[in-house]
Amino acid sequence: MSENFRTEKDSMGELKVPADALYGAQTQRAVDNFPISGLVMPRQFIRALGLIKTACAGANTELGLMSNEVESVVKQAAMTVAAGDYDDHFPIDVFQTGSGTSTNMNANEVIAHLANNLSDVEVHPNDHVNMSQSSNDVIPTAIHVSACLQIEEELKPALAHLFSTLKNKAAECEKFVKTGRTHLMDAMPVTMGQEIDAWAQEIEYGIQRIDDSLKRLRQLAQGGTAVGSGINADEKFGELVAKELSVLTNVKFESKPNKFEGLASQDSAVEMSGQLKALAVSLMKISNDLRWMNSGPLAGLGEIALPALQPGSSIMPGKVNPVIPEAVAMVSTQVIGNDTTITIAGQSGLFQLNVMLPVIAFNLLQSIQLLTNSCKVLADKAIKGFTINEGNLQAALAKNPILVTAMNRVIGYEKGAAIAKEAYASGRPIFDVAKEMTDLTDEQINKLLDPAALTKGGIQEA
Repeated sequence: MSENFRTEKDSMGELKVPADALYGAQTQRAVDNFPISGLVMPRQFIRALGLIKTACAGANTELGLMSNEVESVVKQAAMTVAAGDYDDHFPIDVFQTGSGTSTNMNANEVIAHLANNLSDVEVHPNDHVNMSQSSNDVIPTAIHVSACLQIEEELKPALAHLFSTLKNKAAECEKFVKTGRTHLMDAMPVTMGQEIDAWAQEIEYGIQRIDDSLKRLRQLAQGGTAVGSGINADEKFGELVAKELSVLTNVKFESKPNKFEGLASQDSAVEMSGQLKALAVSLMKISNDLRWMNSGPLAGLGEIALPALQPGSSIMPGKVNPVIPEAVAMVSTQVIGNDTTITIAGQSGLFQLNVMLPVIAFNLLQSIQLLTNSCKVLADKAIKGFTINEGNLQAALAKNPILVTAMNRVIGYEKGAAIAKEAYASGRPIFDVAKEMTDLTDEQINKLLDPAALTKGGIQEA
């Protein structure tokens, strides 16, 4: 068994580490101490750590604190970590020390190990890879960097795709008039295009909210080191790191003006999580509307037919369910739950440090990923391909007594209510009942009750 391990040591003494592990003693201690969930830090977070260590090496060299040779090997090693080549060597559980110190040291140890294999120069995890840094500013910076990159590279393109898909579908469906519904009860008519265009507006507002919160998320805590004062870091370090990261990522990062706030709070992450929750609420609304409109096909509304993607029952042959809206609704539920976790974790900024950083990172990045994928499948497997059951729309419109609302200014509310009640009770078209109970001509009634005209609003004149 001894051949499968090697001995490493840190300030607390010696420890056995798997022989093929790129990490050292501090990572192993964390692995031993936190066998809690089996969940590890996300890929995007490890990528951010690699990018941050690359940027820090560049900043330290520019300040004359690190040799060009050490910088070169540290950058090479850190960029392979950023690329995902060594994710298997980041085994620490999400539920660990609240500062994320274990994950920061995991990165320091792996990068130092890789750097030492690249040349004869000796690279130390703390003295070189972690130079001018503390876990207390690295981990908050990694939360911001990873979330910004995932939003810019993945979520925003997915949202743009969903938005354009909705706008195209709205234009395609503008000619279809249907019964509007409030309180799930029959209301004045709308076009299918108007209904879908409202969904598109929700998504557009969601993009705008996220863009606004990105202004704060692009500000980085790096340079605050242990408590926000910047001990052991040059006063220019934070700005140089933000500049280096901007070049590496094509995202305009900047140094936080107040590093004490950057370490003590996670308000920007909480804010962004709130925007993601708002987006989840929008997606839940859209998904539930689709489910209702698709319901049936015989005993429900049956207004649309979503694409048939898979058998819907193990016992009922021929049953097909609205699986994509159901999945997206579940994602929305998860994101709303994640926001609650992040909100509670954000309250744990005690004096100079938030002590729930890893769980904030995990939940924030999971929400971004879930929403990204949901937007894609909702657009491509539900919105784009659903068809309209025009016959069902017309049949419901013809019997909709609420159309009598358009006659209010001509016959008065009380007469209109009587016509609606009779139409409900008899199950007859509103036109037939209005003809019996008023002196209006067929032409006048048709003009007042024209569903297409009613979707444009305004005052109806006989």
